Amino acid sequence: MARPSAASARVLAARILDAVLHRGRSLRAEFNDALPRLDDVRDRALVEAIVFAALRQRARYQAALDAWTGKPLGRKDNELRALLLAGFAQLDGLGLAEHAAVSETVEATRQLGRPHQAGLVNALLRRALREGLPDGDPAQAWPAWLARCIRADWPQHADAIFAESARAAPLWLRVNRRHGTLAEYQARLANAGIDARPHPLLADGLRVDAPLPVTALPGFAEGHVSVQDGSAQRVADALAPTAGMRVLDACAAPGGKTAHLLERHPDVTVIALDADARRVRRMTDTFARLGLPAQVRVGDGTQAKDWWNGHPYDRILIDAPCSATGIVRRQPDVLLHRREADISALRDTQARLLDALWPLLAPGGELVYATCSILRAENDQQVTAFLQRTTDARLLPLDAGFGHDTGHGHQRLPGEEGMDGFFIARLHKPAA
Repeated sequence: MARPSAASARVLAARILDAVLHRGRSLRAEFNDALPRLDDVRDRALVEAIVFAALRQRARYQAALDAWTGKPLGRKDNELRALLLAGFAQLDGLGLAEHAAVSETVEATRQLGRPHQAGLVNALLRRALREGLPDGDPAQAWPAWLARCIRADWPQHADAIFAESARAAPLWLRVNRRHGTLAEYQARLANAGIDARPHPLLADGLRVDAPLPVTALPGFAEGHVSVQDGSAQRVADALAPTAGMRVLDACAAPGGKTAHLLERHPDVTVIALDADARRVRRMTDTFARLGLPAQVRVGDGTQAKDWWNGHPYDRILIDAPCSATGIVRRQPDVLLHRREADISALRDTQARLLDALWPLLAPGGELVYATCSILRAENDQQVTAFLQRTTDARLLPLDAGFGHDTGHGHQRLPGEEGMDGFFIARLHKPAA
């Protein structure tokens, strides 16, 4: 099939943005539906880059659009508004060639069935070139209630959190040590023209700053490498199972942390549990690609009676459902879809997971509680409350490499060490 025109890629980007911004659709769901239609990886990469840049900077771009159009665009112009945000993203966030960005976006206006508005699009994009887009305040992209929470929880770091959450994240790779060493894979990347560098906190991690599709990674299809943020890779360090142990990953999908444990510890039994059957099937595909013997189960961690066989676990990981406020730079639609009422519901689920799974931990065992949230209510306060109501639970220390010591866990904030925002707490059940 011939490669679709560059204008068609802009049309697809605008339609994805319209769905996410104006119809409440999930960005991941839209990508899953739309990107497979494109055979060329370059088209997929362009669409993804435009959409991410537009969503990360949408508050700035919308402010410029509101100021320059005079009369606000109505609901019937939602697709056009999304296309203009995509155009601003090309000129500002991505720095694409100016002539191509303008001309192809104007052509996309016609392909959207709006030839009468092509002149307006051309004029607004050329104004952006002349005057530049306003700097703006990154906090404006956050719902007011959530911005207040961040400032209350992290008064000294809030501005940095907002700024980092609006920037593109690097690509973090996890090298499968079953297929070679970190240094060997770094050399393979260099031979493929890909610059990657290790990080002192990550035994298996490499950082790549230039965006690229996974298909460009040597040995990806054969399971030699996976994509996983550096913060998430630290979970394996916190769990640290030894030979012969039984480990439960209780909210395992998409399976990256289970896979990392098995890559490191082939003599450990890991049960990967998740309540969503579709996500469990995708996990199974991941483990097959990596050649890993995970035992996969469909089950709700809060309802252990439905799936537990009565044999205790030496290690339990609860990577709990959360607000995802630590990964806004990777999932910018979090700021569009998250509601204040969600936090209390998530806290309830997190508490029920802790209470239901703690009895499954063997005496002398350890449980790691983790989230990709930066809200204290889901993290430090959640662990504090659990310790207060659980007489046989003890907090274990973690070193400073896990982030800020919050008193009952460690919190990395977005962008620190180039990694995502992530919380980890390590709990111990004393032997009888």
